[in-house]
Amino acid sequence: MPDLDLIVRAGRIATQPGAPVADIAIAGGVIVEIAAEIEEPAAEEIDASGLHVLAGGIDPHVHLDDPGRTHWEGFALGTSALAAGGVTSAIDMPLNASPPTVDGASFDLKLAAGSRASMVDFALWGGLIPGNLDDMDDLAERGVIGFKAFMCQGGLDDFPAADDLTLYEGMERAAGLGLLVGVHAENETITRELTVRARAAGKHAMRDWALARPIVAETEAIRRAIGLAEETGCALHVVHVSTGRGVALVTEARARGADVTCEVCPHHLILTEEDAERLGMIAKCAPPLRAAAETEALWRAVIDGDVAMVVSDHSPVPASAKRGDDVFAAWGGIAAGQSTMELLLTEGCATGRIALEHVGELFAAAAARRFALPGKGRIEPGYDADLALVDLDDTRELSDAELRQRHSYSPFIGRTLRARVVRTILRGRTISRVARPASAKPTGRMIDIRAVRVALAVTPSHA
Repeated sequence: MPDLDLIVRAGRIATQPGAPVADIAIAGGVIVEIAAEIEEPAAEEIDASGLHVLAGGIDPHVHLDDPGRTHWEGFALGTSALAAGGVTSAIDMPLNASPPTVDGASFDLKLAAGSRASMVDFALWGGLIPGNLDDMDDLAERGVIGFKAFMCQGGLDDFPAADDLTLYEGMERAAGLGLLVGVHAENETITRELTVRARAAGKHAMRDWALARPIVAETEAIRRAIGLAEETGCALHVVHVSTGRGVALVTEARARGADVTCEVCPHHLILTEEDAERLGMIAKCAPPLRAAAETEALWRAVIDGDVAMVVSDHSPVPASAKRGDDVFAAWGGIAAGQSTMELLLTEGCATGRIALEHVGELFAAAAARRFALPGKGRIEPGYDADLALVDLDDTRELSDAELRQRHSYSPFIGRTLRARVVRTILRGRTISRVARPASAKPTGRMIDIRAVRVALAVTPSHA
């Protein structure tokens, strides 16, 4: 019996400049050797000639809605979709599960759901809401990677917004636990009162949604969160930043020594407010889609290395929740977790905006570092054999038929993609292949960060 379980042969290693051709040897789920040619036999070999090999994607911002709302998504179908898009690890948000992950008991329920059904490895965010400060220790002991807070109402009564005192005291507690806080940064007073005014005036179009959530609502909240983080010594991560000005605030804070990072989503990088009006409710999200000048500002920030990572913020619901003519009544969220890697390759690399090796940084390595995920995010000996095999010569229009999520809608359907994930490998095992049914056996397991919890260093990278 050969000592090697798998050799991925003659793929182009996309995490290295020039994407050199090499073989990757795997044993026990771990990469053990990378060389131009590996002569040892293996139990299985995969011919990757003509393909590029990327580190398996790490998506640290997904809503899998499990337990309690599996009619929205669920671990089984949600992670099958992620796997089809080259993702091998995901971090699930504390909402929109029911109950949300805000205490030890709810963590145990979600861990059980993920352990039964996840196709990819996963970690869990805990929630920070009014009244659960005393539960943060239990969540940390169970292994959450950090605590997510909304600075405005998020649309669900069981996950209320964190007021300033809750955020301040929660950051103090998180700092003591050695964990970060992630914030949805929009000003509650501004967004609430502008929404009330719009509805009272009978306004309900997509443009009215955007006007009720102006850029200042985001930038003010980011400033406030950074101030609280600096005061408490807490590591801060700002989720789905939608404006260049928002990224600039994070960059300025980091320059003066604050431990703060931010992420952006494909929909804020690619789609504009004009697309939102054309697409309708399917493109409703918070923060809303912005003007084209903001998408370009975000791309500049990605190119300059001021954005730590790209994430999907996969937030699905039944399609019925995206219908109607009242934007304020429709659910706000983009369901595109399966497409994030291919969109980044298409809009980033095929356009020449970023180098190919930068994709592995933005969609794997940076998240692995920031959230202290052991063994994840790199194609190197000693790391988990989490790989995405990608055909960069494939061009197609995204169709709803290829989506594996529960509800096959996306604002990107019909868009031309210039990359296709043809195989996804998790710890040396194929979990997805293009045009084939998803594997029937869940292979994911929880990523336990407790043994490796350290101070979260901020090391942004450049293209």
